[in-house]
Amino acid sequence: MVAFYEPENINVRFCADEKLTVAVDEWQRWLKTERRCSGHTVAAYSRDLAEFLKFVKEYTEETPSFKILADLAVTDFRAYLSARTGDGISRTSLARNLSTLRNFFKFLERNAVLSNPAVSVLHAPALPKALPKPVTQEQAFDMIKTAAELQKEEWMKRRDVAFVMLLYGCGLRISEALALDVKDRPRSDMMTVFGKGRKERAVPVLPAVRSAIEAYLRVRPDGAKPNTPLFIGAQGERVNPGVMQRQIRRIRDELGLPASVTPHALRHSFATHLLNGGGDLRTIQELLGHESLSTTQRYTGLNAEHMMDVYAHAHPRAKK
Repeated sequence: MVAFYEPENINVRFCADEKLTVAVDEWQRWLKTERRCSGHTVAAYSRDLAEFLKFVKEYTEETPSFKILADLAVTDFRAYLSARTGDGISRTSLARNLSTLRNFFKFLERNAVLSNPAVSVLHAPALPKALPKPVTQEQAFDMIKTAAELQKEEWMKRRDVAFVMLLYGCGLRISEALALDVKDRPRSDMMTVFGKGRKERAVPVLPAVRSAIEAYLRVRPDGAKPNTPLFIGAQGERVNPGVMQRQIRRIRDELGLPASVTPHALRHSFATHLLNGGGDLRTIQELLGHESLSTTQRYTGLNAEHMMDVYAHAHPRAKK
């Protein structure tokens, strides 16, 4: 008997025999209660599974069942992924499809329903590395201004302003900024930063950034002794990255900025605005602390067309 299953509040229909239908129901319930997935995530996983079972029915010309799923070979799963690619879905969606299958089959195996090792052999497609989109200069200035308006205590207002200015003005990673101690704060036009792998680099510091940090330290309630963390939380301990990430979310929500605006986006904006202002790629590489120039090229969004344009205007032989 074929059972058509339509889960509550999710507009998805499954074609499977009765036992498999019950298993799908239990899997969804497990996603909601045990994994605590959001309704959106459960709906997305459910649509992926529905597409897979629909493919299995057409591919095998049989109603999907435990036996059918257990007998599927690697080539069968690859045929499904190939079919989905033919449908025009993105690599990101294809990777999620595969994640759904692994999740469902692992659930069935944990419940001693069936085991099919072929699923674990499959590899997700390589995904493009998404970079945060830079904010405009005006948006960066608005973020600094808004940072001073969302806290009740004066020292926290100044802390948030100093934090935003340090990320945007110096291109620091959030981990680099929060690892600083009071004694590490910039006292001149340059400051030393320890990046990934404890690699040391020198970063120029604008007077406005130094002033913002000093203004914050002057009103900090603990006296800001040299060996204490530069950025502290309400309890006086080194502030947690999640706290500052939450503050950036509050700022962007207040300004109506997109979700792509994160602490790392401020670092990306630093690099992009330097590049747009005429900064050379090799210098920006040093300021960001990148090992490879190609990393900086991707990071700043510099493409081959722009590089050729720079070459055509700058190289003496290109002008002949």
